[in-house]
Amino acid sequence: MYNICLRMLGNKMDAEDVLQGAFIDVFQNLSNYRGDSTIGSWIKRIVINNCLNHIKRNKVIIEDLSDNEYKLAEEENEQKITYNIEAIHKAIMSLPDGYRMVLNLYLLEGYSHDEISEILNISVSTSKSQYSRARQKLKEIVKSRENLKIEL
Repeated sequence: MYNICLRMLGNKMDAEDVLQGAFIDVFQNLSNYRGDSTIGSWIKRIVINNCLNHIKRNKVIIEDLSDNEYKLAEEENEQKITYNIEAIHKAIMSLPDGYRMVLNLYLLEGYSHDEISEILNISVSTSKSQYSRARQKLKEIVKSRENLKIEL
């Protein structure tokens, strides 16, 4: 749960504070757990909601695009290259907040774009475009940092 907070918020102090608040919420609302999902996914949702509330309080703006402005980027034939995990993590953390949130929720947490649109209160097309832009920006960051590559 700490890693979720760290990926979404971008710094250790905020992640620790939000995680502590999330677990306070978990214990205060334990009687409200209905058993519709696993306890882990229920806690994960509380943690993510606390992260989103923290982000909203700090005014992260996610750009909303109309459906006709959105174009899904074509998948490129990418070479298989191994990268340093810590360097990739740093590259992800350098993404703009909106990009990083959608990338984390979709790629790392496994949420669908429909679920992300509900969680972040954005359109599905905005979720998809933010994810596409995050991937493109991440590629640019990785390409600009030649030291990220590990020779095999």
